Amino acid sequence: MKIADKFGRGKTLFSLEVFPPKKDSSIEGIYKCIDEVSAYNPDYISVTFGAAGSSADTARSVELTSYIQNKGITASMHLTCIASSESDIISITNDLKARGIDNILVLRGDMPADLSITKHDFAYASDLAKFVSKIGGFGISGACYPEMHREAASFAEDIKHLKIKVENGVSHLVSQLFFDNEIFYDFREKLAIAGIDVPLDAGIMPVTNAAQIQKMVTMCGASIPPKLARIITKFGDNPEAMADAGISYAIDQITDLIASDVDGIHLYAMNNANVVRRIHESINSQL
Repeated sequence: MKIADKFGRGKTLFSLEVFPPKKDSSIEGIYKCIDEVSAYNPDYISVTFGAAGSSADTARSVELTSYIQNKGITASMHLTCIASSESDIISITNDLKARGIDNILVLRGDMPADLSITKHDFAYASDLAKFVSKIGGFGISGACYPEMHREAASFAEDIKHLKIKVENGVSHLVSQLFFDNEIFYDFREKLAIAGIDVPLDAGIMPVTNAAQIQKMVTMCGASIPPKLARIITKFGDNPEAMADAGISYAIDQITDLIASDVDGIHLYAMNNANVVRRIHESINSQL
């Protein structure tokens, strides 16, 4: 089932993002995590994809996405294009179709340190969306940035590019992580003014590790509001307390988002089934 078709049924969708393990790690651990979180009936689970697009990384992403789909959960695979040719994308989408996977989240991908591996068939995710749309048969999701893409010259330019992405076939948006709901609400209003009218998932990442979140916000440009900064300062050196406080903060965020009629909650689960369990137990009655 296409993800966009799941919206508009009077409920807030709840979905998760997971990632394949590194090449030198066993994939069994993530299978165990998927088995555990499937008990919470997520509306879909997305699987990340290495920006470098190596054959080994692609194979692991496809394998994990297929595993989720075979468990009866709608699965979506991220697909980056910075290091992919048209023939690469055709090969991957043919494999996904053969496995019964019909949802893709299109991304440009981060610029690799080794620029020699980049290819030039697709400059932006909007180009990839147009190409996958022509291939046909897929529900196409896209990323969006409540605090603006870090490479955009202005918010107006960022919204303009996002509208092109939607015009090129994206029928569902997933936001980058954010920690201030007012920023998300302002962004949602900007989309409405621009005439971008597709379902929008709010991307939520529980802060369970202070060092990890500093790395993430540096990469994606999300800001840390004073309340969360105080939590990190107070509990950052106490892993158990940091996890408890970070999960509580995420639960408060999600409760407010649901009360404000968000289309969906997309939880960046970091392959941690226990975090998913604790959050789902707190919000399940609100969904």
